[in-house]
Amino acid sequence: EHVELLAEDHANARALADGLRELGLELLREPETNIVFVLVDDGPGLAARLEREGVLVSPMGPDRVRCVTHLDVDRAGIDRALQAFRRVLLP
Repeated sequence: EHVELLAEDHANARALADGLRELGLELLREPETNIVFVLVDDGPGLAARLEREGVLVSPMGPDRVRCVTHLDVDRAGIDRALQAFRRVLLP
């Protein structure tokens, strides 16, 4: 339905990926769509800490989380998500 916004979702995913790398995180692979997989030590724990910060990610096993951009996530939302990652990872 919102096909015209897919390019923006993909650009936001790339911006998120770039910001996560700047925080020292490793990606499973470069995002090709609106999905970013991040390799972490404790996927479920990180997801819970981020949720308390208002950012929802999906734990995908013990060592990664999945971040998805969509029409409800604008560039300001990407910035807020990166700030939340920074707060929970770099206290």
